[in-house]
Amino acid sequence: MKSIQWIAVLLIVLTSISCNSKKESNNQPIYQDVPYLQDYAVKFYFDDEDITSPKVASDRNGVVQVLASNKLFRTNNGRLQYPGNLTPDMNYTPMRDMKIVDLITYKDQFVYLTNKAVLSNAWAGKLFIKHDLPSANILCGSTDFSFMISDGKRLSYISDKQKEWNGQLDNEKIISIKYSKVDNTFLILGANSIYSFSISTRILKPIFGKKNFTCFELSENGKKIIIGTNNGYLVIDHLGNVLKELNNKLPWTELTAIKEIHGNLWFGSTKGAFMLRNDGKFNYYNGERWLPGKRVVGINTGPDKSVLILTNKGVGQICFREMTLEDKAMHFEKQVRKRHIRYGINANVTSLKNHDLSTNVLRKADSDNLWTAMYLASQLFRYLATGSEKAKQNCYESFEAMEKLHTINDSIGLFGRTFERKGYQEFGKEYRSYVEDYWYPGYNNVANWYHADENWDWRGTASSDQAVGQIFAMTLIAEYIDDKDWKNRAVKILDDLMTYIVKNNLCLVDYNGKPSLWGRWNPEYVNRFGTMIGDRKVYSSNMIAFLQSAYKHTGKKIFKEKAFELMNKYGYLENLTRPFSEIGQAPKDADNWSKMLSEEWNHSDDEMYFLAYWALYPDAFNDTLKSKYREAIRDHWEWERPEKNPVWNFTYAMTGTKEFDLDEAIWTLKEWPMDMIQFAVKNSHRKDIEFVDKNFWGQITTELLPPDERPELKYNRNLFKLDAGDRKSELSAGDTFLFPYWMGRFLGVISEPRRN
Repeated sequence: MKSIQWIAVLLIVLTSISCNSKKESNNQPIYQDVPYLQDYAVKFYFDDEDITSPKVASDRNGVVQVLASNKLFRTNNGRLQYPGNLTPDMNYTPMRDMKIVDLITYKDQFVYLTNKAVLSNAWAGKLFIKHDLPSANILCGSTDFSFMISDGKRLSYISDKQKEWNGQLDNEKIISIKYSKVDNTFLILGANSIYSFSISTRILKPIFGKKNFTCFELSENGKKIIIGTNNGYLVIDHLGNVLKELNNKLPWTELTAIKEIHGNLWFGSTKGAFMLRNDGKFNYYNGERWLPGKRVVGINTGPDKSVLILTNKGVGQICFREMTLEDKAMHFEKQVRKRHIRYGINANVTSLKNHDLSTNVLRKADSDNLWTAMYLASQLFRYLATGSEKAKQNCYESFEAMEKLHTINDSIGLFGRTFERKGYQEFGKEYRSYVEDYWYPGYNNVANWYHADENWDWRGTASSDQAVGQIFAMTLIAEYIDDKDWKNRAVKILDDLMTYIVKNNLCLVDYNGKPSLWGRWNPEYVNRFGTMIGDRKVYSSNMIAFLQSAYKHTGKKIFKEKAFELMNKYGYLENLTRPFSEIGQAPKDADNWSKMLSEEWNHSDDEMYFLAYWALYPDAFNDTLKSKYREAIRDHWEWERPEKNPVWNFTYAMTGTKEFDLDEAIWTLKEWPMDMIQFAVKNSHRKDIEFVDKNFWGQITTELLPPDERPELKYNRNLFKLDAGDRKSELSAGDTFLFPYWMGRFLGVISEPRRN
């Protein structure tokens, strides 16, 4: 055994040397992908919502029982994203005829309190102790098969070996009872006091008093007592001395349950559950991503190191699975392939009924180009990092979907937003009220869908962010794919698109012969804005990137000449390198269009910038420009650092920088929810977050909430947003998790998975 251990140690050392050598070779930090604990929820719902006095427990066999309305239930079926239900427990026929009023786990076995006795089916049914408290509904056991029960007013200590003791508190409702090993006592929680009952002396005495107690738990075998109130919690020792004053900087302060599980304190409240971390902050489990209901009524230890959160509507089992980031990525690879591919397009699932994934509909989206480009890149990066032929095939399939968006119409260089089989898309008009007084006359009466042929329809009015998606995807294929034919197809699309744009005065002319609303990069449009308007900067940055990529992969001088003309004559270099500290709202005397565009920061622009940086920086015409581009990317990244965004961070790492917030990027990937259904999420009520004044960038709080606690996961959204309603959809992980993860693997800043 020792020799095996020494071999393991030697392998770890050699691995460390190998990794350090790689790290020194590129001078960038590398995250070693070792297993961590990933949390996710499995939910079980009551069929009947009219339940009372629920309790939950799990025994040594991994059986989960729920007591509700004096009946026993078991968890049935249920797995990640496929909820189960709570069905009547039929195993022991005699139990169905008993009036069961409390359920506990005692010595890892189920023990029940009825109106007549304390009993168990374990130990050959030997445990059966009658009592004379017919209204009892609270049960707690000590170490020697003795128990304290209560009906909320009176107390009774019972054992099959000793004489009973009866008593009560002084005009106070009894809420809960716990056993303390420290001094062999039962601690009784009243609404305003905590009492201690000594088993050896049979003396009941108060040890601490305050108001509005709701729940409590013992920690360190009873040395510490954590008391919950309707305004936070406090900590005392077993003698009643205050160790920690009232703490109400919690996700929510109306506490209903406290439980210490595996060394962590868990709290239930009227608005979800939360776990106290070692850093003093909380992991918040709220909303239907985690729990069937809002109001938590109990918390207990579950099977396989899970935590059972009992709510008024069912049980949320918080599971912890040991996995690497690659394990997580492979989970999402299956998610995308099973549910999110529509003709090769990376699509979201919508129209879910009661969050049931079997009711999914693949959605056509205006941004199909963009989401598909990001997924395509993820599979290309995966192929380059691992050699996976499946990834290569996935990449090609998405490429063909993006290629079809070009070939589906007869205008060479023009691409559509998306497509569908003929007759399944209602044709409408493009109407946006805010452009009525700005854009060309009649714009709001332009059709946005067209017939391609007898089989297909396609969506026009492509925009600048869709162009970014196309250029990004074609640039990566042209640069990195190892198949000449596929490379040539990508270069052709790149050439046709940029030739079309240059020929049309740097505009994306739509099928009706007019420039699309957002597809304009010419100086007349770009430089009409004040220098503080973000569109002036992003359009300049994007167009120079487009032209550089086109020149590199086609060799056509027109693209290089146009780029230098824009930079030298029209100030595009100055525009794209302008510091983000100078970007903000338009002045009062600006035109309405400028004011509309700069009311607040548009987070879609971030996505447009960072994807195009993959052509701006690597394809720079010379080292002088490359240095300036690198500084512009660094400046942008600095402004976006609070988002802890792995796409932004790894794109910046692409420039070779040593500092790109690797830890924050990994934190985001680890905290990414395994369940990407867009449940209703609310955080604005939280007392544990600090708010900041309203600002242009949309940052609401001092710190970003973890992805599994916030409503927004798409990178073109404000990730600081706190609340959102139920959107009845499941997001694809193709453009959100897989894209940054495989980018990190491709760049070498995330290692292959490493297991001892």
